[in-house]
Amino acid sequence: MKGIHIAEPLQLKLIELDKPVPKENEALIKVKSAGICGSDINAYRGTNPLVSYPRTIGHEIAGEVISIPPNEQGIRPGDKVIVDPYLYCGKCYPCSLNRTNCCEHLQVLGVHTDGGMVEYFCHPAHMLVKAPDDMPWDIMCMAEPLTIALHGLHRSRLARGEHIAIIGAGAIGLLAALAAIHYGAVPIVIDILQERLEQARQFGVPHVINSSREDAVREVAAITKGRMAEVVLEASGANPAVRMTLDLVSHAGRIALTGWPKQETSLPTDVITKKEVDIVGSRTSVGEFAEAVDLIYTGKVDVRKLLTKVVSMDEAVDAMVDIERNPNRYLKVNVLL
Repeated sequence: MKGIHIAEPLQLKLIELDKPVPKENEALIKVKSAGICGSDINAYRGTNPLVSYPRTIGHEIAGEVISIPPNEQGIRPGDKVIVDPYLYCGKCYPCSLNRTNCCEHLQVLGVHTDGGMVEYFCHPAHMLVKAPDDMPWDIMCMAEPLTIALHGLHRSRLARGEHIAIIGAGAIGLLAALAAIHYGAVPIVIDILQERLEQARQFGVPHVINSSREDAVREVAAITKGRMAEVVLEASGANPAVRMTLDLVSHAGRIALTGWPKQETSLPTDVITKKEVDIVGSRTSVGEFAEAVDLIYTGKVDVRKLLTKVVSMDEAVDAMVDIERNPNRYLKVNVLL
């Protein structure tokens, strides 16, 4: 079978692999679509410190079940499924709280262990989510990035009518904005790329701010009539953006940190105390796949708006190289097998 493989940084190839054989309690899946994520591009660049090499990439995966053992979800051969790619130990303290997304021994497909951008893939049967039979393949794999956005909204306890300042107009930030609109909140998307902000506006985001041209703090104050944003979601991973969250958040507000900075960020703890801000980390997702599937299938969150391009497996390597060279041209690229 074919697979997208990184032997070492900047060494990306379409290679031939042996078709896998499922182990006990595993399903065999014929992969139908796989999303190209920013973490895949960083793995290709060699800038993701969590990735070990060589590595078969891919963690945004949808496919058809070929074989599966008896399972609680009632999934059978022929069903459409989405892969939950966060392998957990089930024994550590976070797992005992059902916060398996921050398991002490977390293994993410395509990062710590080989992923699913292949023609056939084996995965634990209990970590599959059934999708409707008529859900289109090209957008099914976007359930995974939507769960990341949803997890950030849940961690920040976003409520109807609240303003949420979202820093970063990439796929996660824009999905968070679309989900926030669906749930009755008011997103304010902040970025330094005007093209991304124009896209956000076209998607129906009511407020956008170019922080390289405008004073983001002053603009958020004007939008919220001085209160500032009750919720701030940091989805860029830039150190200045992490610092800016404390200026954008209201007194008694909440901050969710979804971006992953490569260096430590200094924060003024006096501001945190003065405003009595709740700050939470938000890593991957847990239990949000069913919600994501429903939002996509019903069109409540139109993920197709973000889909820049669909490519074949044979075109995937060239697509990833071009995304790495010209990231601003792309929001989301999916591989359709």
